[in-house]
Amino acid sequence: MRAVFGLVLIVGVALAGGAVMMAKNYIEAHQTALARERAKGQQSAPTVDVYVANKQLNYGRRLTKDDIQLIKWPKNAVPDGFFTAAEELFPSDHQNDARYVLRTMEKGEPLMAVKITEPGQDAGLTSRLERGMRAFAIRVDVASGVSGFLRPGDHVDVYWSGRPPSSRGEDNRGEVTRLIQPNIELIAVDQTAGTDLSGALIARTVTVTVRPEQVAALAQAQTTGRLSLSLVGAEDDTIATLVEVDQRKLLGLGEIEAPQRVEEEKVCTIRTRRGAEVVNIPIPCSN
Repeated sequence: MRAVFGLVLIVGVALAGGAVMMAKNYIEAHQTALARERAKGQQSAPTVDVYVANKQLNYGRRLTKDDIQLIKWPKNAVPDGFFTAAEELFPSDHQNDARYVLRTMEKGEPLMAVKITEPGQDAGLTSRLERGMRAFAIRVDVASGVSGFLRPGDHVDVYWSGRPPSSRGEDNRGEVTRLIQPNIELIAVDQTAGTDLSGALIARTVTVTVRPEQVAALAQAQTTGRLSLSLVGAEDDTIATLVEVDQRKLLGLGEIEAPQRVEEEKVCTIRTRRGAEVVNIPIPCSN
């Protein structure tokens, strides 16, 4: 009896050992295949080291080493102007060489040269002006400023309302509203140049980026009339054509016709004396 029990025990241990060995071989084979697939994936999609933001970075924030981290990024999807070395981002630890955030970045977003200032450059409006462009401030209120929903980075159409100079005393259209500058970009609302605004902001001025000749046109328009802004949609790439409405067109009165000149009939006379009286006697006119 004891011999049978011992035999069964030996057979059970052998079977258990065989099962363990089979499971071990299966797991090792699976891990080997997985490692092989990972190696193939790395070979088919090479990566590079790229610095990204490790937290949300808002406009105007000073960039520090605690705000970034180095991660692997697919080489064929790396954006232009990325950074791969800390020495490129931080040439020195001096305050005068600090960099500042120009555009809001989310966590995990790559740092690019267009999103931060050069070392030692502040995040003022001058860093947001492209070559050949100028900043110009437009006075607005709750009505002309789209109820306070304007944000830096938005695009607007600018309308002028006023009475145009009369031409030969025949200007009877009253006040005119005309589109003078279509689709121009806002770079600041009051003293705020960042896009991190929530809710409505009743601004007193907005700053736009325009060419020098547009600055002259806007300055003249602001001096001679009232300016109103119309918000352009974020995905709207159309450019509005000439738009002008006067009071008569608004009311559907049509154009005013100039009165026709009536020619007076020419009368010819001769003067003659009748006794002590001098009288004019009509006669046919000769050419």
